[in-house]
Amino acid sequence: MTDYSKILDKAKELEAKMKESQKKIKEIRAEGISGSNSIKVTLDGEGEMQKIQLSDEIMREQKSMIEDLIIAAHNNAKSQLKEKTAEEISKATGGFGIPGFKWPL
Repeated sequence: MTDYSKILDKAKELEAKMKESQKKIKEIRAEGISGSNSIKVTLDGEGEMQKIQLSDEIMREQKSMIEDLIIAAHNNAKSQLKEKTAEEISKATGGFGIPGFKWPL
């Protein structure tokens, strides 16, 4: 027979770890780069763009090329953010595997 108090204790422990993890995720920063370092985009842990840097050299290029490079830098930062977020969630949920359950990312 299942000991429900142990399950409840594990659930409370997981909840506490997830709250701590959420705080840490908000502090994560991910920087995406494109155009040989010409464009840098920084995202916070919630995916909000915090900073964009454009080199002086890139400003001489065509507008459409700059736009494409901004998108590429943003996508690069977003990819890094997903990895960092997944690592943080993995730390919080280590040992709490729930069969068939996928954490949202």
